Amino acid sequence: MKRLLCGILSVIMWIAVSGQQDSVYVNARISAHSNQIEVHQEIVWHNTTGTPLNKIKLLNWTAAYKNRNTPLLKRKLEDRKSDLYFAKPDELGSIENFSFRIGSSAPEKFLAESEMLYLPLTQNLQPGEKVRIELDYQLNLPKSNFTGYGFDGKQFLLKYFFIVPDGLETENQNPRHYIDIGENQTRGIYWTVNLDIPANWNVTSNLDENLPNYFQGKLTNDPEFLISQNKFHRMEIPVDGENIKIDFGYELTREESENLEFYLPLQLNFIKTKTGFLPKKIFISEKLKNAENFTGTDDVRFWKFKWELFTESQKTDLNYFSILAKDVVEQSFTFEKNKDHWLINGLKTYLEIQYIDRYYKDEKLLGKLPENFDIFGLKPLKLFHAADLKLSERYGLAYQYIMTQNMDQKISEPFDKLSNFNATAISHFEMGNIFFFIAEKMEHEKFEDFVRSYVEKNNGKPIDSKDFLDQLTLASSYSSEFLEKFIQQKNRTNFDLKRYKKNGDQFQVKIRKNTVQQIPFKVETQSKNGKKHEFWFDTDDSTEPKTYNIPQSDAEKIVVNNEYIFPENNFRDNYRYTRGLFANTKKIKFKLFKDIPNPEFNEIYLNPRVNFNAYDKILMGLNFRNSSLFERKFNYSFTPYFSTGTGKLTGSGGLSYSFQPAESFFRSLDLGLSGSYFHYDYSLSYRKFSAFAGMSFAKNPRSDIGRNLGISYNYFDKDLTPKMIAENEYSRYNLWNIGYGYSDRRLIHEKYFSTNFQFMEDFQKISAEAFYRWEFAKDKKISFRWFGGYFLTNYTKNNLFDYGISRVSNYAFSYGLLGQSATSGILSQQMVIAEGGFKSYLGNSANQWITSFNVDSHVWRWFNVYADAGMYKSKSMDAKFIWDSGVKVKVIPDFLEVYFPVQSSLGFEPSFKDYQKRIRFTLVMNFSAITNYFRRGWF
Repeated sequence: MKRLLCGILSVIMWIAVSGQQDSVYVNARISAHSNQIEVHQEIVWHNTTGTPLNKIKLLNWTAAYKNRNTPLLKRKLEDRKSDLYFAKPDELGSIENFSFRIGSSAPEKFLAESEMLYLPLTQNLQPGEKVRIELDYQLNLPKSNFTGYGFDGKQFLLKYFFIVPDGLETENQNPRHYIDIGENQTRGIYWTVNLDIPANWNVTSNLDENLPNYFQGKLTNDPEFLISQNKFHRMEIPVDGENIKIDFGYELTREESENLEFYLPLQLNFIKTKTGFLPKKIFISEKLKNAENFTGTDDVRFWKFKWELFTESQKTDLNYFSILAKDVVEQSFTFEKNKDHWLINGLKTYLEIQYIDRYYKDEKLLGKLPENFDIFGLKPLKLFHAADLKLSERYGLAYQYIMTQNMDQKISEPFDKLSNFNATAISHFEMGNIFFFIAEKMEHEKFEDFVRSYVEKNNGKPIDSKDFLDQLTLASSYSSEFLEKFIQQKNRTNFDLKRYKKNGDQFQVKIRKNTVQQIPFKVETQSKNGKKHEFWFDTDDSTEPKTYNIPQSDAEKIVVNNEYIFPENNFRDNYRYTRGLFANTKKIKFKLFKDIPNPEFNEIYLNPRVNFNAYDKILMGLNFRNSSLFERKFNYSFTPYFSTGTGKLTGSGGLSYSFQPAESFFRSLDLGLSGSYFHYDYSLSYRKFSAFAGMSFAKNPRSDIGRNLGISYNYFDKDLTPKMIAENEYSRYNLWNIGYGYSDRRLIHEKYFSTNFQFMEDFQKISAEAFYRWEFAKDKKISFRWFGGYFLTNYTKNNLFDYGISRVSNYAFSYGLLGQSATSGILSQQMVIAEGGFKSYLGNSANQWITSFNVDSHVWRWFNVYADAGMYKSKSMDAKFIWDSGVKVKVIPDFLEVYFPVQSSLGFEPSFKDYQKRIRFTLVMNFSAITNYFRRGWF
C-alpha cells in the first residue's frame, strides 16, 4: 500500500511540475548485494534552443565505465590511477535492455553504448514546445573504487548514472563526457525519485525526502543517493530560526560528532552572515569529504612515529568548514563546473580565508609541529621560516610554488584542463586570494554586501561569470576592473619597491608595476614598536616608476602587498628598511637547510653535506646556495668538501639563470656554468669546467610528456701517472654535446627517446636510445630498451671514449660512480644502464659501432627476469654477437637494484668460481628524481 501511494503521489506531482519546467521522474528497483538496478524513467523536456529539433540528446554517463577507450579512463591514467584500466568485466558499468517511447509512440529498442544518446523524433520539435520521453533499462553499476560512485558490495552511491537530457544543450554543442571532476549533467531540473530498496536498508540524499524512499525537488547540482544497510548520522542545526538538515554518508567517530555539535552552528552562522544564504539540506558524502577536506592538517607520520600539527577539534573545524563552504556556494547558483569553477572555488576559498582570519588569525602554517617535533630535546623546525608563517599565508604560497616552476595555468582555464595541483593552487587559492585582496581594498563589509545581494538576486539561476565581474567592478568603484583580463592569462604581475626618500614627515616611495592593467596595491609601514599602518593606492596603465607619498614619519620598514595578499611573481623586491646599515635595501640572512623563502631577506642557505667515493673516502662539506624550496631564476651553489681520503679540499660549484616566459613555445631556457674538483683514482684528481644551455619545451600541465634540447661544452684536466702518460692517456680534453630528449612517463605505456651528438678534436659520434615500459597487469611491468651508437670518425689514442658494453667509461664524470677507476671489489660491480647495458662481463668497449636490446620483466614481488642481446664492432675486428640473461631484485625500484646473471654468451654463470664478483648493482642517488616520481599526476 505504501509503494502504491508513493507511486500515485509521484505521478501526480510529476505531472503538475512537468507542465512548467524540465523534469525527470525515476522509479528504480535495487536488490541487495547486486550491482544491477531496474529503472523506469519519464522525462519532460522543453525545446529552448530557438531552432526546430529532429532528435533529442540524452546523457548516458554510465558508459564512461564501459571499457579502456573512454575519456574517464584517460583522465584516471593522467592522475596515475590504474584501477579502472585493470578492472574485470563484471566491475565495469553499462546500460542494458534499453528502450524508449516518445509521446504516444510505440516503445523502441536502442543500443545505449555511448555517453551521448540521440533519440530520433517522428516530427520536429518546435522552439517552446515540450516532449515526453519514457525510458526503461537495466543499470549495471561500476565498482565504486574507480570514482567513489557505484557499488562496493555493501552500499550504493548513485550519481550521474540515471539517463538525463543534456542540461547544457543550448550552450554547448560539443560532446560532453564524464571525467569525474564534479560535472553538472543537469541544471535546474525538477526531480522526482522513488527508490524500491530491500527491507531494513536506508537512503540518504541531497534531495528532500517527502516520504520514505521518495525524494523530490529542484537542485543546482545532480541528485545523489547513498543506499546502505547502515543508518548514518543526521544533524539539524538551528540558524536564524530555521533548521538546516545535514546528512552524513559515513560513520562519525564519537569525538568527531561531539566536535561537530559545537562547530556546525558556528560555521553555518558564519557562512550565512557572509553570503546571506543557506540551503535547507546538505548531504556530505565520503567522496565530498575527501575532495574538500582542508589540506595540510594531517598528522606527520614516519615509521612508528607521529607528530600532531593540529588538535582533533581544530582539524574537524577546518575540514568541515571547507566542506560546508563549498557545498553552500555550489547550491547558491546553477553553474557549469568546467567554465565557472574559478568563481565557485574562489568564493569558497574567500570564506575559508575569512574564517581563518576570524578564528585562526595567529595560528601557524605548521601548527604545533615545530613544538611537537624534537630530537634529544632540540626543536630543529623552529629554525625554519616555515615555522613562522601564518596559516592564512598558505594560499599565496601554493601559487608561488607552482608559478616559480612556470607550471601555473590561467585562472579561467577550463577545469578539465587544469593539473591536479593547479585545480587547488589556481582555481581555489589564487582566485580566493584575489577576492580577499579586492575585499581588503573596498572593505570586507562592502564586498560581502555585494555577495549577499548577488546571491539573493541570482539564487538558483544559471550563473553569469562576466555579469558577476561587471557588478563587482561597480561595487568596488572600479578597483576590480582588471579581473576580467587578469583571469584570462597566466599572471606575472609584479610591484617593485625600488627606493624611498624621506621628505619632512612623510616618505616618498618609488614603485613600478610591470603591467598596463590598473591593479591597485597596498603599502604597509611598520614602526620599531611593531605598530602598523596601511595605505591603498590605485594605478593607471603606465609601467613607469611612480612616486607615492606615505604620511608616516617613524616607519622602520616599508612593505608592498605583505603576507602574499596579492599573487605577485616576485615578493623579494617588496621590502625596504629605512634605518641602519641596510637602509633602502634588504638584510642578508644565513640559514641552515632548505626552507620556504623569506622574501624580506637575501637568504644564503648553508647545508651540511656528506658524500663518498672510493678515493676521497668520506667527503664532508658545506653547501652555500641561494635556492630554497621554491625555484629561482638565478641560482648559485658552491660546495667545498674536505676529503678524508686525501686530506685535501675538493668540491664543486655552479651558477645558472633560467628564462621562464609565461607564454612561449618553451617552458624554461637555462644557461649556466659549473666546475668540480675531485679524485678519480688514488692520489689522482680531475678538474671539470662546463658551460651549458638547456631548453625545456612547453608542456600540457596535465600531461606526462616532456621534451628537452641541450648543448654543453666541457673541459677536463686530469692528473696522470707516468704509466698513464706512456699509454697515451688523455690529460686534457674538450667535449661538446648536443642532445634531444623526449619522455612520456604516463601509466601503462611509458616511453623515452633520446639522441646525442658528441665530438672533440679526435672523434665525432652519434647515439640514440629508446625505452618502452608496459604495465601488462596491475603492478607488473615489462620494459624494452634499445641503444645504438656509431663513430663518424675516430682517431682517439686509446679506448677512453669508446662505447661501453658491460661497463661505461665515465670520461665525462657524469654517472656518479662510487669507484670511478675500480677494477675489483664491490665498487667495481656498480653499473649504469647506459650504452650497451649488458649485466654480464661480455666485453669492455667498442670503438666503431654498437647496438643492443635489453628486456626486463616482472615475475613475482621484487623479482624480475632480464635478457640482453646485441652486436658490436671495433676496428680491425669482425662484428660480434653477445647475449646474457638473469634475475633482478628490485630493492628500491629504479634506484637500487641488484642483478644476478644466469646464462650468457659465457655459459652458465652460477657455475663459475668467481660468481659473487659477477653480481652487479645499480645505485641512483638522484633525490630530485625521487621528488619528481612522487609528484607525478599532480603537475
